[in-house]
Amino acid sequence: MHPLPSPPAALPACPSYLDKLNDAQRAAALHGADAREPGGPLLVIAGAGSGKTNTLAHRVAHLLAGGADPGRILLLTFSRRAADEMVRRVQRVAARVSPAHGRLAAGGFAWAGTFHSVGARLLREFAGRIGLDPAFTIHDREDSADLMNLVRHELGLSAKGKRFPLKGTCLAIYSAAVNTRAPLGEVLLGSFPWCAGWEGDLKALFRAYVQAKQAQQVLDYDDLLLYWAQMVAEPGLAREVGGRFTHVLVDEYQDTNRLQAAILRAMKPDGQGLTVVGDDAQSIYSFRGADIRNILDFPGLFDPPARQLTLDRNYRSSQPILAAANGVIGQARERYAKDLWTDRVSAARPRLITVRDETDQAACVVEQTLARREEGIKLTQQVVLFRAAHHSARLEIELTRRHIPFVKFGGLKFLEAAHIKDLLAVLRWAQNPRDRVSGFRAIQLLPGVGPKIAGRILDNIQAAPPGCALLPEQPVPEGARPGWLEFASLVGDLGSSESWPAPLERLAAWYETRMEGLYEDHAVRQGDIQQLTLIALTYPSRERFLTELTLDPPDATSNEAGKPLLDDDYLILSTIHSAKGREWPAVSLLNTVDGCLPSDLATGSEREIEEEMRLLYVAMTRAKDHLDLYIPQRFYVSGQSGTGDRHVYASRSRFIPNRLLTHFEQISWPVAETQTPARDETRQAAVDLAAKMRSMWD
Repeated sequence: MHPLPSPPAALPACPSYLDKLNDAQRAAALHGADAREPGGPLLVIAGAGSGKTNTLAHRVAHLLAGGADPGRILLLTFSRRAADEMVRRVQRVAARVSPAHGRLAAGGFAWAGTFHSVGARLLREFAGRIGLDPAFTIHDREDSADLMNLVRHELGLSAKGKRFPLKGTCLAIYSAAVNTRAPLGEVLLGSFPWCAGWEGDLKALFRAYVQAKQAQQVLDYDDLLLYWAQMVAEPGLAREVGGRFTHVLVDEYQDTNRLQAAILRAMKPDGQGLTVVGDDAQSIYSFRGADIRNILDFPGLFDPPARQLTLDRNYRSSQPILAAANGVIGQARERYAKDLWTDRVSAARPRLITVRDETDQAACVVEQTLARREEGIKLTQQVVLFRAAHHSARLEIELTRRHIPFVKFGGLKFLEAAHIKDLLAVLRWAQNPRDRVSGFRAIQLLPGVGPKIAGRILDNIQAAPPGCALLPEQPVPEGARPGWLEFASLVGDLGSSESWPAPLERLAAWYETRMEGLYEDHAVRQGDIQQLTLIALTYPSRERFLTELTLDPPDATSNEAGKPLLDDDYLILSTIHSAKGREWPAVSLLNTVDGCLPSDLATGSEREIEEEMRLLYVAMTRAKDHLDLYIPQRFYVSGQSGTGDRHVYASRSRFIPNRLLTHFEQISWPVAETQTPARDETRQAAVDLAAKMRSMWD
């Protein structure tokens, strides 16, 4: 627990440190003003660009000013970076309250993090009381898929005559069932209909998968929520866990799944001290299990109902952009009524740009992007958004041809890099020798040791009594024995209680001497190993390091992040999902047509169509000053069974009906030509020839 400061003098009704907040933000910050007697449940509907993070930070700082103990404040976010940013803002606001409160906030918040990281900490603390080994390891998605595949093979499901779902699909089905708390049959029919015939076999697979995890004392990503929910389902434990937190504040509540909502309700059944912040209009992650009903139904969960406040003043976009976005989301069947507004007036309406096809779309995007660059808007201040990653393929070709640097969000994840997984596998196995997936990978780092020998060693360890597995005595080929003895000694040292991060530094030094034999580009990968050791310095223990890195890894490896090496200015390409929470002066949205937005694959139900509408809304509200929505009139489709290659004609997205057109400037590109247009094939041949002639001088 952090020591409490001396009780401050009675705070005025509106302290000066809240002066810069608008009325709605200030009301949210002041709710439950007596920090020692928390107010009832609070729902803050925070529209896009309405300053919700700033509001939450001021609320927490105000709680500190009222005497709250930071050690009893739980801040739940959906990324560690968001939690860190929240804490930094609280510290800045608290420093304005008084030096004493600034020092109190500077000590940090022990319980600020993601649902999964907080769940992991609580599970380790209560492990002995819920049947877990406190030394359990946590599998990332790839490790979990590997274990699922191992069990799948052991059950003979990989040998069936029919095509049984692969490991990735099996894990996705399992995860969906856990997070939505829905029956397996319902999950299959709703999201995986092609797998519905395998329901019985999938149940057997998942049962065996759970047994394998329990035998190896490993948890997967979903278990962190599932075990937490099961733990607080027991009334005594729920009171104990919930009672340690006076205040629970949840960011991006519209992104929670049913399991997360159940955890919060169990910990705070009366809602006292519970604040949730979110925007139903930005609920776009149902494919991850997010349930918009959580935020729509929140007020009615309590008696009396939760207090509801709406942040509708937007500090990001111009009024014409907001008017168009309000028109789009206003069509939603069920929502919290709000119209975003701003005092940022502008004469520039968002533009609907009609083009002939994807080739023209790419050319027009490049032309408009370069024109804005000449007007002083750097490439990094512009973004091109799209519904699906493959929608940008034609644009990427055009940007490359024109030598315009760009970054596409969604590069190789840090933990997906083989060399990083090697190191983490050794660390996890040293911590938990029963972790078969980690051990299988770690053992095969030794020259001369293959899958059969690795499997035999793991079987021996599994059969040995706890703490009696003697690694140096394991059967390995004589040629591999010197290296094996060194490795066994290293693993034994890594399992000791030596001060962190010394074990990782020793492991990195050992691994770096072997990288040349493992990877041709070992020199490039070396930088990631060094980066990993630097990251380790920011964690107090191996357990926290492995947990946090698994649950919230860096975005990409240093050599494959995608950022151009020779340019400090580059265009940003991103899916709409990846762009949520960010903003740019200029936004271009590709393929604003039916079939792409909404996607043909997401029109099977009213619920899916409404989420596609919210996707368009999220894309539009990323823009500050300039917003272009592109409407290709036709697409060239190749390889269609029975029809061959052909053109498919498209129409403007159903989410922009005729009655909303007054909010947009409508233009066509290119401008009308004075000559009769050539046939598509002739025109494209001319474009290609001209490009070749220019490239001679590139």
